[in-house]
Amino acid sequence: DPTNLAIWLASLLYLFVIEPPLYFPQWFGLQHSVGFMFSHNVFSVQFMYDRLPLYIVAFYPAVSQLAYEIVRALGVFARRGPLAGAVCTALVYQAFYEIFDQLGPQMKWWAWNVDEPFFGGTASDLGNKANSPMLASVPMNSIWLFASVSFGVLIYLAVRLIGVSSAAGAPPRGFSLGWRIVVTGVCAPIGMVVFSIPTAIFGQGTPNVTAQTIVLTTELAAFWVIGLAVLARHLRDPQRTSGVDPRSAMPFIVVFGALYLVVFAVLWISALPAYLDAVDGVTAAGTPTGSLPYAIACFVLAVAALGTAAATAARAGRVDRPELVGFSTPQS
Repeated sequence: DPTNLAIWLASLLYLFVIEPPLYFPQWFGLQHSVGFMFSHNVFSVQFMYDRLPLYIVAFYPAVSQLAYEIVRALGVFARRGPLAGAVCTALVYQAFYEIFDQLGPQMKWWAWNVDEPFFGGTASDLGNKANSPMLASVPMNSIWLFASVSFGVLIYLAVRLIGVSSAAGAPPRGFSLGWRIVVTGVCAPIGMVVFSIPTAIFGQGTPNVTAQTIVLTTELAAFWVIGLAVLARHLRDPQRTSGVDPRSAMPFIVVFGALYLVVFAVLWISALPAYLDAVDGVTAAGTPTGSLPYAIACFVLAVAALGTAAATAARAGRVDRPELVGFSTPQS
């Protein structure tokens, strides 16, 4: 089943489709519609004229793989299909992503351009059009489109185009696999454009930030409610482990997922003193703070999803594949 490989490569393809226009809007004629949205800080290894840090290149495929494997280990794809699985994966991905996203500006990993436009005009014409409204220091459009929609679309296409055929015993190979990966990676940004239409309606001329805030808040709330409802319904299914390969969770999601959460817990704890002393959302060092309540909600969801996936896979291993966990159980 080359689905994992496809998601890894499609994530990188998505990265190199979506990032250059954000770093160099003038090259793509977007200087008057998007402007200069953000800039990464300086890191040891960088690409694209020092605009793209190596860790960002690694982050996209690694975290998308983690979210996909968690949901797959839960059995959602096997029992509920590609659409439900993609929605749940997007929710889990957002949980892991926002733990990182809400901390980055305070730690100076990057800065959002909300005060000064890069190409002519005023801040309200350019910088704030792209980066408002915001949840603390993070644009809500980023939470909705980059941390949810993009990888939800990517995972759906990967599973629909590759995973379904593989499950049927005819995994694509060679050119057939190649074009499916390309379609998956390229169509994810197109999905972002489609899902941005509701807020774009209120962004023409002078943006109606209040209306955009209402729309984005509604979208995010509905996304959480639907995603959690699907997960809750699935976890109540007594047959939820049916079709789950216990090896899918071991050891990648347990080791990498736990390490990811522990590292970010330490980073958040180290940032808390400056966060708590911040005035009007700005620390003494002049950096904007993220939303601690939202980060906590994401931590809770990420820990719960990771722990439940590991337990589900372990249960499936004991019941269906005892030889994989080193002991046998009575067979009915």
